[in-house]
Amino acid sequence: MAERMGMVIGLKPETILEYKALHADVWPAVLDRLRKSNITNYSIYLREPENIMFSYWEYTGTDFQADMDAIAADDTTKEWWKVCGPMQEPLPTRADGEWWASMEEVFHLD
Repeated sequence: MAERMGMVIGLKPETILEYKALHADVWPAVLDRLRKSNITNYSIYLREPENIMFSYWEYTGTDFQADMDAIAADDTTKEWWKVCGPMQEPLPTRADGEWWASMEEVFHLD
């Protein structure tokens, strides 16, 4: 069974067009790494004018930390983060060690 995960982060207004363009054509190696790390059904939504992004994915693996470590160690993903990271504005209330702030699922309709 998939574990559903939701996260939020801010987006700098001057980067919105570039961020959208990057995500309209995500680098194939980044997508491949996500799939290999058991991430499926991944979506990112943007709420303007607040410039808050919400991401949702489903994790289907059995060792979440190992899969996240594999993503973080991937050279292409590191390059992707170097491009996208400066466009984002992490929430000041996020937990230690988080970039995107995790959210608690409070309702789900199957």
